[in-house]
Amino acid sequence: MRVFDRIEEIEPAAQERAVSLADWVALLGFVALCVGAAAGGGLLTLPGLGTWYRGLHKPGWTPPFWFFGPTWSAFYLMMALAAWLVWRRRDRHRVVVPLLLFVYQLILNVAWPGVFFSLRNPALAAAEVILLWFSIMITVIAFRSISAAAALLMELYLVWVTFAAALTVAIWRLNA
Repeated sequence: MRVFDRIEEIEPAAQERAVSLADWVALLGFVALCVGAAAGGGLLTLPGLGTWYRGLHKPGWTPPFWFFGPTWSAFYLMMALAAWLVWRRRDRHRVVVPLLLFVYQLILNVAWPGVFFSLRNPALAAAEVILLWFSIMITVIAFRSISAAAALLMELYLVWVTFAAALTVAIWRLNA
């Protein structure tokens, strides 16, 4: 419950309406959507693991491979919470377009491991992650006018994707 208390500190308007059963169901739905995206990305990662990924030249600042799973899991949960916070404001804001933007960036998020690991194409993955970066930025802007807390959660995710984009470009350049 402490997370929700912190959100209310950032966004006092969240206190105006109690969390209903429909809100809890929606939160579970957003978590399921994001966990599904994570699972899809994980499945698309499998073909490139092993010899291919180990054989790539990587910059010295590449995190150990075990680091990516927990990090991405945290960001998927943060994304679910961000979308839910926007959805909760549907009585005062038009949320359809911002949530569609959210789904679009989530689709691009799942596509990246398909391009990088399944297709084994770091160059195309570099272009795709830049498109993902811009789609997240547009989502942040759309979320900001509805929920400051949701925008903040997406901004943290954007920082991580900025790092992931730099890493992808570096791997592409080192292996071109």
